[in-house]
Amino acid sequence: MEATDKVQSSWARLHFSEIMNEVAYNHRRIRVTRRGHLGGVAVVPLEDLELLEALEDRLDIKDALKALKEVEAGDFVSQDKLERELGL
Repeated sequence: MEATDKVQSSWARLHFSEIMNEVAYNHRRIRVTRRGHLGGVAVVPLEDLELLEALEDRLDIKDALKALKEVEAGDFVSQDKLERELGL
């Protein structure tokens, strides 16, 4: 494994088990590049993924609670009215 946290996709394909070991046992985050540019993918420890998912869940709950408060306050549009406004 290189000293950097970036590897080229062609190298990653050939050394995926090595990447998995680095990520799982050394808690590294590996970014995969394509033709020298970040390709929009990374291999991260499972703990990182679980943390991101927990954060997303908290944001979803916060949004749901906000929506419930709006409904309780009468600050909403009925489905019938919305369909009429949209011509559906």
